[in-house]
Amino acid sequence: MKNIGIWMDKEKAKIVTLKDGKERMETVYSEIEFFNPKGGSRSKTRWGPQDVVQDSKYLEREKHQIRNYFKKLLPFLKDANGVALYGPAEIFEKFNTELEENHPEFAKKVKIAATKDSMTDNQVKAMIRDFFKVDDY
Repeated sequence: MKNIGIWMDKEKAKIVTLKDGKERMETVYSEIEFFNPKGGSRSKTRWGPQDVVQDSKYLEREKHQIRNYFKKLLPFLKDANGVALYGPAEIFEKFNTELEENHPEFAKKVKIAATKDSMTDNQVKAMIRDFFKVDDY
């Protein structure tokens, strides 16, 4: 019996695998760029033209990077019996939605998806162990 717990944010995912009484933790980095588009520039002449910031270009690139991040996490879920998803922001919710829409075989394995603030590695391991305590991984 193999159970997986994932604590994830936009920067990285901490994946705890519980199998045969042993635990293993791996970190997968997302490679999602942090972007903060600057505002458009103003012309030197009064009422002159303004440059427009193309937010759609940034958002589209971020969407592709998030999709690639999720693809990196899918192999960890292959032979899991149960999956617990945690995170401080909405990224774990997006991952859960991605599973429900495009990977129903993995979505069935998700036991919980809950908000948890930033945690140390040991706190993540303890939280996952406590959640799957009933199953005796």
